[in-house]
Amino acid sequence: MDVSAGAIGTTASRAPVGQRLHDIDALRGFALLGILVVNITFMASGYPGNLVTDPAFSSVLDDAARSLSAVFVDMKFYILFSFLFGYSFTLQMQAAERAGAAFTPRMLRRIAGLFIIGALHTVLLYGGDILMTYAVVCLVLLGMRRVHDRTALRVAGVLYGIVLLSLLASGLFVDSSAFLPTRAEALANAETATAAMLGGWGDVIGHHLSGLPLLVLQSTTFQGPTALAMFLLGLVAGRRRLLAGVSGHEPVLRRIQWIGFPVGIAGGVVYALGGGNGEPLAVGVSAATAPLLTAAYVATLLRMMHGQRFGFVRSALAPAGRIALTNYLGQSLLGLLIFSGIGLALAGSVSPVGTTGLALLIYVAQLALSAWWLRHHRHGPAEWALRQVTNGGTAGTGAGGRPRGGITRRT
Repeated sequence: MDVSAGAIGTTASRAPVGQRLHDIDALRGFALLGILVVNITFMASGYPGNLVTDPAFSSVLDDAARSLSAVFVDMKFYILFSFLFGYSFTLQMQAAERAGAAFTPRMLRRIAGLFIIGALHTVLLYGGDILMTYAVVCLVLLGMRRVHDRTALRVAGVLYGIVLLSLLASGLFVDSSAFLPTRAEALANAETATAAMLGGWGDVIGHHLSGLPLLVLQSTTFQGPTALAMFLLGLVAGRRRLLAGVSGHEPVLRRIQWIGFPVGIAGGVVYALGGGNGEPLAVGVSAATAPLLTAAYVATLLRMMHGQRFGFVRSALAPAGRIALTNYLGQSLLGLLIFSGIGLALAGSVSPVGTTGLALLIYVAQLALSAWWLRHHRHGPAEWALRQVTNGGTAGTGAGGRPRGGITRRT
């Protein structure tokens, strides 16, 4: 961490503010793609949530689509999103300082707003929400914001280590068949869940609420600790301005690629062949190696964005990342309208290949719509609402009519 901080952050003081923020926005925009590819499978069918494969889609192409997602996508983008959340936490601190506002009350309002948005999202749009988990975990981050970098890194390491050890122990010493349904029961539950998706509002909301116990369990045992570990890493990176002043030619970026890609892909292959989410040992291997593949993705994207041939990538991704909350909620809304009985009622009828292709189409459309929106507005709708809550309804202008709060800019 110290090496990469020095290698990447040495020109931070000379980096234009716009470049630094656009890099972060672009990384966040890239993360939206992976989040959608994973989430859309759960929006499209009740089978993934019950850890079984839909017998109707068992062709070679369908198996290949599932395997490619397991190797290259699953867990990797959740980690990136969490890291960027922690990094952006430092930007919120800077925004409060510029606005002359007390940070703690401001952040508590933001956390409350995020939790409310997440609760509405869970009930109305998609039962696999992560925003409520982020809001709760952010309370811990808020309390730890003044700890030394070394302490933050140690806590992050311990938390992630506990997650890995718990998965290892579960795989080696716990008989999962004692508390998990049989395959026949899981298939029946999946069929029932898919039928609920195809119903009206009452059925859909009931389906979302039925998943709350599992959501709470995952948040307390895996997603919450993992998110906090990544938040803390992002906090340290933000303090050190690790993503500031990147030129794309730093040797550390190439080293991250050389290590991250082979180790991360190998871990993804083991995860896919080992049974995926249904096997704790396979999940443990993925959890241990996914951060390396995520880091390799980030290194590759940074090198591309600052190169002459692929510099357009940052301009393409940054608008979507700047209004990531709106896009995240928009993905869930589209999933509801496409797959549930409220809309086109396609749940259970789209193959893994089809859902992947649909995810790519939606993502490309979001890139274009985000760029168009930000040519006319400073914030996305969800970002504007959260900003109002964060600033106590005074997010407009400060003295003299100047914008206050976070940095305002157009892309």
